[in-house]
Amino acid sequence: MPELLTYLHDPELVARFQRRCGLFPVEAAHHRRGTARAPPGTREQDNNSNYKQPEKGWGDGSCPKPQYEVRNNLLHFLFLFSAGLGHEIFYITCLPCIHWNLDPFLCRRLVNMWTLVMYVGQVMKDVLKLPRPLSPPVVKLETRVDAEYGLPSTHAMAATAISFTFLLSAPSRIQFQFEVGLLIAVTLSSLVCLSRLYTGMHSVLDVVSGALISVVLMFLTYPFWETFDQFQLTSSISPVVALVLPLFLSYTYPELDHYSTTRGDTTTILGSWAGCSIGYWVNEQLGQTFEPQGTLPVPLPTFTANALLRSATRFLLGVVALVGTRQVMKTLSLRLLYLWYRVEKNENGARRRKEIEVPYKFATYTSVGIVNSICVNRVFILLGLL
Repeated sequence: MPELLTYLHDPELVARFQRRCGLFPVEAAHHRRGTARAPPGTREQDNNSNYKQPEKGWGDGSCPKPQYEVRNNLLHFLFLFSAGLGHEIFYITCLPCIHWNLDPFLCRRLVNMWTLVMYVGQVMKDVLKLPRPLSPPVVKLETRVDAEYGLPSTHAMAATAISFTFLLSAPSRIQFQFEVGLLIAVTLSSLVCLSRLYTGMHSVLDVVSGALISVVLMFLTYPFWETFDQFQLTSSISPVVALVLPLFLSYTYPELDHYSTTRGDTTTILGSWAGCSIGYWVNEQLGQTFEPQGTLPVPLPTFTANALLRSATRFLLGVVALVGTRQVMKTLSLRLLYLWYRVEKNENGARRRKEIEVPYKFATYTSVGIVNSICVNRVFILLGLL
């Protein structure tokens, strides 16, 4: 078993996968034809196999030649798109879109499981402290999460949890062919998992562990999904728990000896869940849940030109509302915190301080969750879009 784990964690395994997909370090391929790109570069790395941020930009001549070569543009853009399915832009658009255009019940179920697996995965990263693949031989296409540890892959965890939670929850709500849903779930989760290898951000062990941990968490919690739904929607203490518990988990997140984006990202996720949970409870108390009417499971919406136009309009207006809320609350919360702690807003690293990062992110994304679950659909009704 130790030999197998060592083999699966070997960066050379990731490098071989990248080369099979047409991604080569430029040093090994600069004499061959292809498309050269310039992302991370051969910068100094820390002891987590991660690039240290340069003091100057890339236009100063410090990185004169591109660092990787793409020979298969189709796979390159497919995996970059798949990797994007695990980023904030996806979660702030896709999950709310399910709420606005399909069924708030499914959105609530997905947000619950997404939050659980992401919190477990982020904490495991910072407790186990296993490094990401070495570069070289691996080509790294992302730099934002360089300071994070590798195992487990939270992209793999989230993709697996969201895909299969939807597959398990949807049959009781909407009519669809289960085999088609299974194929889509397997395809999406597989693409996200493979994208983490292609981008050089995780070892095979990281990805496999992430997917398996999600499966285990789903298996352990599945019998309690309905019970938790009832508590979340009807209990008088539900909004208190939804606010206090994630805030406590954010402040007690494991400390590291260096700054990492994991604490901030985890606070973002917990704040989003808090806002959505409070919003769903409020909707239930007001008797307006926006769930499908009629006998369940209901047929899928008819794909007419008018229906698609209304759906696209709801999507665009909803995203504008959420992004606007995010920007306003981020600005206000940071200004208040800077005043409270007497910090200059241009002070280097101010946002990374725990006493500022946690409350500003939590307040911002709790507001986003509340606007998504309470306000947006009511605006759609006023505009005749729902």
